[in-house]
Amino acid sequence: MSPTAHQLWSRWRAVLAAGLALAVFGVLYAALQSGENHHALDPRSPDPAGSRALAQLLGDRGVTTTVVTTTDEATAAVGPDTTLLVTVPDLLTTHQQSLLRKAMARSGDGRTVLLDPSDSSVAVLAPGVHYAGPTAVQTRRAGCDLPATVRAGDADLGGTAYTTTAEGADRCYRTGAGNPTLVRLSTAGGDIVVLGTHTLLQNENLTDQGNASLALQILGAHSQLVWYLPSLDDAAAFDGGRQNFLDLIPDGWSWALLQLLIAAVLAALWRARRLGPVVTERLPATVRAAEATEGRARLYRRGNARARAAEALRTATRDRLAPLLGIPPSQAHDPGVVALAIASRLDDLATDPRVLLHGPPPADDAALLHLADDLDALERRILRNERKATP
Repeated sequence: MSPTAHQLWSRWRAVLAAGLALAVFGVLYAALQSGENHHALDPRSPDPAGSRALAQLLGDRGVTTTVVTTTDEATAAVGPDTTLLVTVPDLLTTHQQSLLRKAMARSGDGRTVLLDPSDSSVAVLAPGVHYAGPTAVQTRRAGCDLPATVRAGDADLGGTAYTTTAEGADRCYRTGAGNPTLVRLSTAGGDIVVLGTHTLLQNENLTDQGNASLALQILGAHSQLVWYLPSLDDAAAFDGGRQNFLDLIPDGWSWALLQLLIAAVLAALWRARRLGPVVTERLPATVRAAEATEGRARLYRRGNARARAAEALRTATRDRLAPLLGIPPSQAHDPGVVALAIASRLDDLATDPRVLLHGPPPADDAALLHLADDLDALERRILRNERKATP
């Protein structure tokens, strides 16, 4: 009765086709997206999302750009006459951010530029600055006295807005709610510039408004520029510990898997309770007992289930003989009790009652038919014997 290969294919081909289509779409989408964003903010990339044009302009003004991809390289390159640009602060772990913060404090009069940091990043890298929410990137007025913004004029700022209560902080390019999208802090280890967007550094946007002027003044304040492109394979992210697969999974994925597990458990409980208790229903048509017995016999024959058929015949015979022999139902299937009761009433049996009612399964169909005849004959003899004994 197991399903054939054709039946399995017919049943699952739609699901397999949908899964294959989803996988192909995911691979193609990932390939297209990776092609677009692989060189984003890379000072060596001439792509629209790259920053090669800005790096060349800085080089023409005597600024040396050094590209680093690890926290150790970034902290080693930070110095008094150095500007550190962190392109993706949110990609850094708390340990990496702490290392950068310590290096920034030792840099003296250096500068640190953070691009679009979230609340968790500014809490470590720019104390006193707080995340105020996303905002649209658009042309905004400087609105502050910072010399770099006064000379640059209008620029494409936005992305993320911030608030700060630090004394002497410059708050520029404000949103409609009054929150700045560029904040500059003066600290003992140099100044910190927080930019709410990275778009003004890209090749495709550098010539718009005052983007080039603002970017050159922010990043060209010192003769050395350390351009930090964080990578996922940075050993400093794990505090020098051993890396495993679970360490590489972001916290958001872990919480998502936990939510999916809870949803699966709730769905299982819902489906289990949805069916309710088992109830009896009237059959839409009456099936005669002989037809049901014949159909079940055909199933036994098709499956070569002679042992199961023989046991069904023997069990039914024992159930019918027990009340005739005066045996309680709890002992109806005890070989010793049933055989002794039959021997006390019939002393000329050709077959041992134990073998007949509890023997091995028949070897073939002929032996099964012979067993059925012997059980029927035994039941008839005991029934006649009990009728004779009844006055």
